[in-house]
Amino acid sequence: MNPDKAETGTGAAEKAAVPPPRTRFFRGLLAVERFFCYASLVLLALLPVVEVILRKTIKSGLPASSVLMTHLLLTLGLFSGMMTTREKDHLSVSLVQYLGGGKAMPAASVLAGLVSAFVATALAWCSLSFVKIGLSGRLVGFIPDRVFGAFMPLAYAVMAVRFARQTPLAGRLRLLAPLAIVLGTVAAFPAIVKCIWGFDAPDAVLDLVDLASLIAWYIRIPSVVFFAFSALAGTPLFVVIAGLALFLTHAAGGEIDVAANEIYAALTQNSIIAIPLFTLAGFLLSESRAGERLVAAFRSFFSWMPGGMIIASVVICAFFTSFTGASGVTILALGGILYSILSEYGRYRENFSIGLLTSVGSIGLLFPPSLPIILVGAMTQTNILHLFAGGLLPGIILVLAVIVLGIVVSMKTKIPREPFSLKHSLASLKQCAPEALLPVFLIAGFFSGFFTLVEIGAIAVLYTFVVEVLIHREIRLRDLPGVFFKAVPIVGGVLSILAASKALSHFIVDTQAPDIFARWLLGAIQSRFVFLLLLNLALLVVGCLMDIFSAILIVMPLVMPLGAAFGLDPVHLGIIFIVNLEVGFLTPPVGLNLFLAAYRFKKPFVEICRDVFPFLLIQLAVVILVTYIPEFSTFLPRFF
Repeated sequence: MNPDKAETGTGAAEKAAVPPPRTRFFRGLLAVERFFCYASLVLLALLPVVEVILRKTIKSGLPASSVLMTHLLLTLGLFSGMMTTREKDHLSVSLVQYLGGGKAMPAASVLAGLVSAFVATALAWCSLSFVKIGLSGRLVGFIPDRVFGAFMPLAYAVMAVRFARQTPLAGRLRLLAPLAIVLGTVAAFPAIVKCIWGFDAPDAVLDLVDLASLIAWYIRIPSVVFFAFSALAGTPLFVVIAGLALFLTHAAGGEIDVAANEIYAALTQNSIIAIPLFTLAGFLLSESRAGERLVAAFRSFFSWMPGGMIIASVVICAFFTSFTGASGVTILALGGILYSILSEYGRYRENFSIGLLTSVGSIGLLFPPSLPIILVGAMTQTNILHLFAGGLLPGIILVLAVIVLGIVVSMKTKIPREPFSLKHSLASLKQCAPEALLPVFLIAGFFSGFFTLVEIGAIAVLYTFVVEVLIHREIRLRDLPGVFFKAVPIVGGVLSILAASKALSHFIVDTQAPDIFARWLLGAIQSRFVFLLLLNLALLVVGCLMDIFSAILIVMPLVMPLGAAFGLDPVHLGIIFIVNLEVGFLTPPVGLNLFLAAYRFKKPFVEICRDVFPFLLIQLAVVILVTYIPEFSTFLPRFF
């Protein structure tokens, strides 16, 4: 063997292993992006804890901590949105795969990509105009607010480029992607004018702006239909909502950069800081073996009872869903282990086990610290403490209804029970005590008024970190970025939709459309009973078509004036909304839990629908009780 050749070969291999400069550059940008996202999330978890410690010790908090945390939330929302775009994880409807078959998917993906690039480009220009004109340069701590604001045009520009690059085009059709960005720039012409001239543009330029607004007015109806169709094609919901906000505002003669102003306002709300915090705490739990320890403990305590494992499964799923706010996490994280216990050890029939686990995948959404309840409170300006209290009884009824069905089935089929061992039960309880006590601590701290909701979220993150990383050591420090990475799509998806919804809500409120619709409906429907029935049906349809976060942010502002017109208590209406959407996850043909269960348990979709049907009927009965007996939702809030 020639040593010179060998050396040459080794050198070639080393050169091949070194990424080219362009690749290294983009990797560096991605590293910076992750740093800002993860650092914002970590600081959001640490600052409230420091605030609590200082407040309880030296009776003084951190200077400007509140405004700093809201701007960290802005940073997190924008950078998590960029990362979610890169991973193609934005929330969408995408009904084309069910309506048009697989052949329609490529065309739908092209449409979704081009529309997304177009709208994101327009948002980038509007954000640039807002930062230049709308921000005063006031200090956030020692940093001018324009520094944080500058992340807005940067984030939407990056999203636009990524949407364009992800669009599946070949040959000359690839030119459509940059064309979408050019058209987005043209659509943002009024914002670009303000970037250049401010409010002193030449008359000729202003005439062009007025002409663009007139054109938008004449094509407003076809454009709304087009955006609705693009939503069905799989365009991210935040893109559709933001596109409608921009276009309708422009058609009405308004300033389109108002949308960026509303996005900024939405992502600097103190009340929604808890959303990413509880999401992160939920993923720290789901990525550890906390679920296995809880299952073992509940099994040892309840397996001697009729339906003992049913009780354990329902309670554990409720616990996990209350933290993650996303039923998919519960089914995917716990479905396998609970299915094995129910089918192999409990000897329940396969169809019963799958039906049960599918139906309880979202059963904890009414319990603290439920993210949907926090969103409802933030969107409707309803006291979140009252909403949590109002959800307790309906949540307990829903859990008990499923448990009772499980016990009846267990007794009829004579499911064998395991002998009770106090020693084994106490040992298993000791193993999961930290996780089992977490909701007790959080609920006690929140309902006592000792901590704010944001502080509770930060404490939950710190607590789960200490338990799962430092005590149990089931998540290594080097694995934490992976946990963050899994939490980011939910954080980025929800915050992106929330921001866009605020912009659309501003236009809708400006037109007084909800009040006009409420007065019309009040004249058309006199019966409160009929209104509640129609509301249930509509929300069940919404729940099976959308994820719960999108539904709350899009539909809730429209429903609130209707509820007020018919004299519904805001807490009662909020609970009706959530419990309907919760059951909507199980409603064919496109209930989210049905598809997740088919994926997790590797069963045909139709079979999953058949298995879940008895549990769906039980939950529908609970929906009727909660809807028509308001005392279930309004009794406990009276004590607060």
